[in-house]
Amino acid sequence: MKKVIVLWSSPNADGLTAAAKDRVLAGLRAGGAEAREVQLNKLKIEQCRACGSGWGTCRTKGSCILEDDFSALYDALAQADGIVFVTAVYFHDLTECFKTFLDRLRRCDAFTARRLADKRCLLVACAGGTGQGTSECLSRLEYTMKHMNMRAYDRLPVNRFNRDYMLPALEAAGSTYA
Repeated sequence: MKKVIVLWSSPNADGLTAAAKDRVLAGLRAGGAEAREVQLNKLKIEQCRACGSGWGTCRTKGSCILEDDFSALYDALAQADGIVFVTAVYFHDLTECFKTFLDRLRRCDAFTARRLADKRCLLVACAGGTGQGTSECLSRLEYTMKHMNMRAYDRLPVNRFNRDYMLPALEAAGSTYA
């Protein structure tokens, strides 16, 4: 059985992003995957301090000196068979929680550790309001994945205007991804 982590970020437990996450999880489980969700907003992940003249143990050892929830989550992602990233979109970008986490993840994985290289991922961006910004957000997320040699399996934009057909599509995508 494939183990998949659905990493998501939104302050709203009942908003569009949470609904998207739930549909992806349902699809993964229907497809036979062992799926686990992790909400970044509930973790303690500090901002990178750019120690060691900008490149500390993240570059030399693939680990971070900060003691928070980052290392355990990094280990879990490395052990997973797949990762689904689901984020709310703010100002055409990922949530601040996601950016903070990915900044540290990229520093630890892109040069030395390479624990996530070739790992397939599914990218989902959810925009309320005008519904704009999903394409830019997904592009930025995929660019970060490329730094770690991860492969985007699909990029799925969701907004309040397309939610009626995209939520079922997310479930189908999760099942196919599994």
